[in-house]
Amino acid sequence: MSPLVLSLGDPAGVGPELVAEAWARREAESLPPFVVAGGAGVLRAAARSRGIDLPVAAISDIREAAAFWHRALPVLGDADGEWTPGAPCREGAALALASLEAATRLAVTHDAAAIVTAPIAKARLAEVGFDHPGQTEYVAAACGIAAQDAVMMLAGPRLRAMPLTVHVALADVPRLLTTELIVRRARIAAAALERDFGLSQPRLALAGLNPHAGEDGRFGSEEAQTIAPAVAILRDEGIDATGPHPADAMFTPRARARYDAALCMYHDQALIPLKALDFDEGVNVTLGLPVVRTSPDHGTAFDIAGQNLADPGATITAIRMAGECAARRARHRL
Repeated sequence: MSPLVLSLGDPAGVGPELVAEAWARREAESLPPFVVAGGAGVLRAAARSRGIDLPVAAISDIREAAAFWHRALPVLGDADGEWTPGAPCREGAALALASLEAATRLAVTHDAAAIVTAPIAKARLAEVGFDHPGQTEYVAAACGIAAQDAVMMLAGPRLRAMPLTVHVALADVPRLLTTELIVRRARIAAAALERDFGLSQPRLALAGLNPHAGEDGRFGSEEAQTIAPAVAILRDEGIDATGPHPADAMFTPRARARYDAALCMYHDQALIPLKALDFDEGVNVTLGLPVVRTSPDHGTAFDIAGQNLADPGATITAIRMAGECAARRARHRL
C-alpha cells in the first residue's frame, strides 16, 4: 500500500507538534507509513517543544518515502515557514493552504493511500483565498463530489455519529432537513461503513429532531413528516435503520450497543456526545469520497500550542484509522 499523506495544518496550532509526536510513536502505535506535505522546519521546531529530536528526510516524490520511513519523517516539497506557536499569521495560513493543496493532489491521484488533514483556522485561510466552508468541502470539490454527498462522521472507540446538517444555524435545520437528504446521506453512510469499516450489515439509529422525538406531534412534526418516512424507505432498501429515537436517550451505553452509527439531525446533536465520550481519540472521517480522508476531531488549540500540553491521541487515531480504511478499500477492489 502507498503511504498516507498528512497536511501540516496551521503552523501556529498544535498540528505540527502532534504530527511529530505521531512519527516518534510510529512503532509503539503500529502506524502505517506517512509523509507530510511541506513544513520541514516547522515540524523540527515543533518537535523540539515536546523534547523530540526529529530527523526529517526531504523527498521530491512520494515513492521515496519507504526508503526513509523507519529512520526519518519524510517531508515532501520545500514549502516551509516560521514556527509561531499560538500566534497565527497570514504567512502561516498560506503554508497551511499550500500543504493542504499538495496533500489533496496526492490523494486524488491515488499516489497516496489516504489523506489525513491537521487542524486549520478557517478564518485565517479565508484571508489567503480559501473559499470553502472547511477542509471537508475542499477535499470533496477536489474529488469532483458535491458537498452534500460528502458525509461527515465523527468516530471514536465508543461512538460513531453523523450530523446530517452541519455548519448551519440551528434555526435553519428544520427547513434544510428533508426525507431525501436523510435517505441520501444514510445510504452513503451504510455503504461506507460496509466498505471502509468492514461492517457487513451496519445498523443505523436515526435521532429525532425535537424533544422526546416529537412525542406524537406534541413537540413538532418533523419526526412524523420527515424522519419516519426516511427510515421506512431505508428499511425497504434493506438498510438496517431504526428511529426516530429520542436523542436524550440514544447515547447511553445500553443504547449504543444496539447500533453501529448514530445519524443526528444537526451539528451539536452529534458532536456533543462524541466529544464527551471520545474527545482525545475522536476522528472526523469523510464518507462518500473516492479517497479516504480523516482528521483529528479537535481544532488548532492556539492557546496551548508549543507547550507540550496537547494530547496526540486523536492525531494518532486519525492516522491509524485512515490506514485501516485504505487497506479495507484496497481489499474491496480485489
